[in-house]
Amino acid sequence: MKPAPFRYLAPTSLEEALHALAEHGDDAKPLAGGQSLVPAMNFRLAQPAVLVDLNCIDALAYVRAGDDGGVAIGALTRQRTVERSPLVAARAPLVAETVPYVAHPQIRNRGTFGGSLAHADPAAELPAVAVALDARFTLASVRGSRVLAAEDFYTGLFETALVADELLVRADFAPLPAAAGWAFEELARRHGDYALVGVAAMVARGGDGCFHDARIALLSVGPGPVLATRAAASLVGTTGTREALRAAAAIAAHRDVTDPPRDIHATAAYRRHLIEVLTVRALERASARARPSTTEESPNANH
Repeated sequence: MKPAPFRYLAPTSLEEALHALAEHGDDAKPLAGGQSLVPAMNFRLAQPAVLVDLNCIDALAYVRAGDDGGVAIGALTRQRTVERSPLVAARAPLVAETVPYVAHPQIRNRGTFGGSLAHADPAAELPAVAVALDARFTLASVRGSRVLAAEDFYTGLFETALVADELLVRADFAPLPAAAGWAFEELARRHGDYALVGVAAMVARGGDGCFHDARIALLSVGPGPVLATRAAASLVGTTGTREALRAAAAIAAHRDVTDPPRDIHATAAYRRHLIEVLTVRALERASARARPSTTEESPNANH
């Protein structure tokens, strides 16, 4: 099918783009990589009266060192750029580990980091990783800018805290805690397909060898990324024994996830089973990586 008629705008600056969105409000849609929006327009699931193409705004495409030792990623940065970035691998290794699971290389060549975050597909990997890492998103409009935690950004099925005249312009990832480990796991029918279930995990040990911090985010199990707070809390104070990891996985599957979706690919019961299996796998690998660092090791020495 062909998209419905629309007016096309190609601003060359963020200010110009924000004014276009403010002028046209709900009638306008921003275009980033177009990997989700364009197919939706072709099927007429989305029919914006005005398309605001952001691809000429070079200032939104970057990977930079954050002032806090983390990394900042501009919204228009191609996913392939993030995948290949040594800075991301060093300062946000969970992001680097996850990006290759996003669709296929041809998609990642055009898809943008911010576009995937803002699209809020519950089966998308990047929103879950952002929630797991407690990322901070900068949203901009003609009224100014504001910063939201990733877990507060996602509000429902394909819904976010963005209002009609706002753009997500930047994602900031803080440095991992000392002695932190991370891992991403997912199961899909074929590599590149949407995951039936995915798990992003981060754990950090204290000087006594016990976990003092843990975060687990799940994808494809709810209307958006699901932060498994009960499961993570159960790990704090433990040394990450097999029994503790299995108990946390069971909590994630049966307490943190209340109503997993059922469709032609998987029943709700099968998704709960996958949550347990994949959470254990992710926590085992994260736990193995969570050991005191030395000056000779880089932050992603085990990546």
